[in-house]
Amino acid sequence: MQTAISQVKALILTALLFVASTAQASITVYTNQAAYLAAVSATAVDTYDNLPIDTINTPLNRTAGAYSYTVTTSGLSSQLYGAGNGDDHWLGTNAPGDSLVFSNFSSTVRGVGGFFFGSDVFGDYTSSTSSTLTATNTLGEILTYQLLLPTQYSFIGFISSDAIATLRFKSSDADNGVWATVNDLHLSAAAVIPAVPEPSSYALLLAGMGLLGLIGRRRQARSR
Repeated sequence: MQTAISQVKALILTALLFVASTAQASITVYTNQAAYLAAVSATAVDTYDNLPIDTINTPLNRTAGAYSYTVTTSGLSSQLYGAGNGDDHWLGTNAPGDSLVFSNFSSTVRGVGGFFFGSDVFGDYTSSTSSTLTATNTLGEILTYQLLLPTQYSFIGFISSDAIATLRFKSSDADNGVWATVNDLHLSAAAVIPAVPEPSSYALLLAGMGLLGLIGRRRQARSR
C-alpha cells in the first residue's frame, strides 16, 4: 500500500511540474493596440516627432519615459531616415530592403510594440505586400511574425516573460521601393500573463489526486 501511495504522490508531483512548465510563457504577439495596452503597465511611447525629415546617423540612442534603447540598421545603408509629414514624424531606413534593429533596451522592458509599415523615397506612406518582425528576449527565445499588407495603423506588439533583447523589422524583399518605417514605439515594463495549461495537464493532476483519495478511503474502511 505504501508503495502505491508513493507512486501516486510521484504522479501528482509530475503533473504539478508539468503544469508549472506549461505556465511559463515566453514571447507573445499582439496585433491589437488596445489588447497590448491591457496586458502591460507603465507604457511609454516614443513618437519620433522631434526627428528631422532627413538622414540620421546610427547608432541612434533614444529614450521614452524612463526607458532607453538603440536603433540601428541592417543592410545596405548605415543611416536611418526621418520620414513622415507635417507634425507626425516617423523613423525609417535610408535604403529599401534594410531592416530596422531595436536593441539595448532598459532591463525593465518586457513589452515592445508600435505601428510598422512602409514609406517611399520621399518619406511618405506607401503600401506594401508584407513585412516581418522578429523579437528575441534575453533568454534567447525568438518569435517571428509576418505582417501582411501593413498600413500606417498596423500595430504589432510583443510581450516577453523576460527582458526584451532585440526587435527587428524588415519589409518584404519583393517590395523594392519600400523603406521599413515605424511610428509611436511603445515600451512597457510588464511580463506576459502566464499561459493557461493544457487540459491534459489538469486531467493528469486530477487523476492522481482522485486515486490518492480513493486509497485513503479504502484505508479508512479497513480500519473500522
